[in-house]
Amino acid sequence: MITTLHIKNIGIIDDLSVELNSGFNVFTGETGAGKTLIIDAINIISGERFSKDIIRKGEEYSFIELNLYLPENEMSIDGNIIVSREVHSNGRNSCKINGRLVTVTELKDFMNSIIDIHGQNDNQKILNQKYHIKYLDDFCGEDLTYIYNEYKEKFYKYNNLKRELKENLGDEKEKQRRLDLLQYEFEEIDKASLKIGEEDLLNEKRNIYMNYEKISNELTEANNNIEKSIETVNNAMKSMEKIENLDEKYNQKYNELKNIYYEIEELSRDMEDLDDDMYFDSNEQNEIEERLDMIFSLKRKYGNSIEEILEYKDKIEKEINRINNLDEVNKNIKKEIKILEEQMLEESQMMHKLRMKTAEILSEKINEELIELEMPNSKFKIEIKQKEEFTKRGVDEVEFFIATNLGEDAKELSKIASGGEMSRIMLAIKTVLANVDKTPILIFDEIDTGISGKAAKAVGQKLKLIGKNHQVICITHQPSIAAKGDQNYFISKATNKERTYTEIKKLEEEEIINEIARISDGDITDIAKKHAIELRKSA
Repeated sequence: MITTLHIKNIGIIDDLSVELNSGFNVFTGETGAGKTLIIDAINIISGERFSKDIIRKGEEYSFIELNLYLPENEMSIDGNIIVSREVHSNGRNSCKINGRLVTVTELKDFMNSIIDIHGQNDNQKILNQKYHIKYLDDFCGEDLTYIYNEYKEKFYKYNNLKRELKENLGDEKEKQRRLDLLQYEFEEIDKASLKIGEEDLLNEKRNIYMNYEKISNELTEANNNIEKSIETVNNAMKSMEKIENLDEKYNQKYNELKNIYYEIEELSRDMEDLDDDMYFDSNEQNEIEERLDMIFSLKRKYGNSIEEILEYKDKIEKEINRINNLDEVNKNIKKEIKILEEQMLEESQMMHKLRMKTAEILSEKINEELIELEMPNSKFKIEIKQKEEFTKRGVDEVEFFIATNLGEDAKELSKIASGGEMSRIMLAIKTVLANVDKTPILIFDEIDTGISGKAAKAVGQKLKLIGKNHQVICITHQPSIAAKGDQNYFISKATNKERTYTEIKKLEEEEIINEIARISDGDITDIAKKHAIELRKSA
């Protein structure tokens, strides 16, 4: 449930916080005080789109924060979850769950399982036939969910195979054009006989050819200097030889000079070999340039390195083999599609039987609720037709029908004109589904429009009943609904320094009586208060 709601800078709401409780929470208040803005704020923090026009005049951003208590939710910390969203006039968003930044999509996915908002416009969801099968399936429960999950996995695989088969059976000319292109690319790479590491070796050789003259000159100069060094060390060695016998230290230095002399002589031979190895082959230089140009050309077409080019070659070789063997590939795909169709048909029929059985039970229960909601002559029924093609939910097409008066034929819900009737139908469905609905928080925004009297009283009773298993938040103008509240809140507006702002207050029992009297009669008269007390007692 929502334990605390904090809203800042939305419409005339300046900075508002309210603590909520479990059960049936009723919001009433003055016209234009900001009741709808509270629902707008909850929509925004539920991941819905926002208009920058909703940001309070003169401010750069709006901020909404919910403290939730959901002990069974895996994201909770000791049962508590903090969700916030900050939206700026420049379009920037900041969404957080327990302090962790999330995307708007992630926020919406999370909140979809937490809060369900029903308003006057939300009746459009019930009018839309595509949602009817989901309502029925929710009531079917886990038995259908298990079959549906098995079916859904096959359905996605089935669609992918059909898509692949369609592509394989495409235009023959286009297929041949594709094959010719792949074969040309394969042969071009294959003919190059590329080797991993080859490019580095070629670049090294190329670098030597480009610096041939400099290398040759410097090697000659180095050899000349080494020869001078040999002569110098040899002369030093001869000098030390004359005194080596006089002292051990002179003998040691003489031997060191001798070792240096031999090392320089060996180095001299190596340097001469390097010099002898130097040659200039213009043909080899041209071949190196041509080879590097070819590698560059292949890299530009097929990859950033020889490794990537060879990987691409392997890939297109497989594609060539696949196209050349399409008849066999397609044969196997068709076989797999046929097996999937048989399995999906079996699972679809299992879902169909379960839906048919459950549709009767659901219709009966909704009709019982409609009687209690002052629609005793209404007859709700669910029609299920089977289609020839597979859909995401099987082969069933589900639609809700209702006759609201005796002697009338049942019609599609979309042809029901009365907003008051639609609100009660929606509430009847929601009441029946409440036991299987795992959404913990239900919000009803002025669904009492178009009803009054006994119907409004019945709606209030249903909302209170749903509040036993869910946290219910309801914005209403109906005294008989307000009287059923477990907690009642009054929304008003005030002015300060020529600015209007919204206030909210949790009402004590005497204040609740006065508020029920106010919305009953417009004024808090003794008669209105007496009537309010009676309504409150009946709750």
